[in-house]
Amino acid sequence: MSHTLHQPRRIDIETLCADKGLRITEQRRVIARVLSEAEDHPDVEALHERASAIDPGISIATVYRTVRLFEDAGILSRHDFGNGRSRYEAAPEAHHDHLIDVESGRVMEFVDDELEELQRRIAERLGFRLVDHRMELYGVPLDRKD
Repeated sequence: MSHTLHQPRRIDIETLCADKGLRITEQRRVIARVLSEAEDHPDVEALHERASAIDPGISIATVYRTVRLFEDAGILSRHDFGNGRSRYEAAPEAHHDHLIDVESGRVMEFVDDELEELQRRIAERLGFRLVDHRMELYGVPLDRKD
């Protein structure tokens, strides 16, 4: 089987901002660093909590504006994993899919070559060339006692 868990990548969001020509204020720099260091897919509230621990002057509104700016610039990807809150990660350099533990909210990234090939073949069978896709699987741990 050709599947692997995909470790979250450390992407320097500050550098991506500079590459895109975005003006980087000190508060945006703090938010960018928090996002770069995140090993999960935080929502805006979690980002605000982490950023305000570094700079108590950062408001939730600033975090919302900054996240929207980064998303519009293609620096962040937004995900809705079904709990009503958007969660964010640095825009991936390479494709990966997500498995979400519905009990804990933990998100695991994975790549499965067989699955990718199957999706390509299905698109072709339906008369399309696959150019992009997003897959989110939701589950509970197998060792859960019901």
